[in-house]
Amino acid sequence: MKKTTRRNLLKTKLLIPIIITGAITATLGILTQTPKNNNMKERQTRTTTNTIKLPPPRTDGPISLEQAILRRRSRREYTDTPLQLTQVSQLLWAAQGITEPKVWIGLRSAPSAGGLYPLEIYVAVKKGGVQELEPGIYHYKPREHELELLIKGDFSEQLMTACVEQEWVRDAAINLVFTAVVERTKRRYGERGWQYILQESGHAAQNVYLQAETLGLGCVVIGAFYESEIEKILDLPSGEIPIYVMPVGSLK
Repeated sequence: MKKTTRRNLLKTKLLIPIIITGAITATLGILTQTPKNNNMKERQTRTTTNTIKLPPPRTDGPISLEQAILRRRSRREYTDTPLQLTQVSQLLWAAQGITEPKVWIGLRSAPSAGGLYPLEIYVAVKKGGVQELEPGIYHYKPREHELELLIKGDFSEQLMTACVEQEWVRDAAINLVFTAVVERTKRRYGERGWQYILQESGHAAQNVYLQAETLGLGCVVIGAFYESEIEKILDLPSGEIPIYVMPVGSLK
């Protein structure tokens, strides 16, 4: 019995270092593992060769942040003056542009719970709305800072109808449509993810408001719309829902 006990003790002493070493190795493996790029994995990609590289955004504006906050208003009256591509570029960068490309999947201009970035932005350009763009529905790609043309045509009238006949939607040079791929956030946070998505859309929209002021443009946030109609116009994939519509135009 004594010999058996000694053998068991010896085996235990030999196994303990092996177990500890294995546990440490596994832990280090977890810590050094590259985070999964959930954002890119779940992105609703659409094959298109029609992409437009946007001009690089400016990081110095004509007015101070304090002045932009002071002037910020919801503006619904626009002229027919077309926007410049540089202005569209600046608005999109303010909403969801990459501000730190070297960190994980790229940090953006608006905060996001868990860095999951559920928001997508579409740009509905009406005929003559932007000097360098043909009318159509475009999708913004933050990492490349590009627009991809998804659907050709002027959808300003259809968007106005979908937004309960609010005429400033029709009159705007462009309409920014914020959507959310809900599962990106809900997969980690469950039902509370809805709250985080709505918070994030507010952050991004306020950035657009402030950027519009620095560019001398007007914009307004619209939450009154028929979701199903917006989904049809944008041809949204399953699981992606509209959150905001933001008309943007030159001020009268």
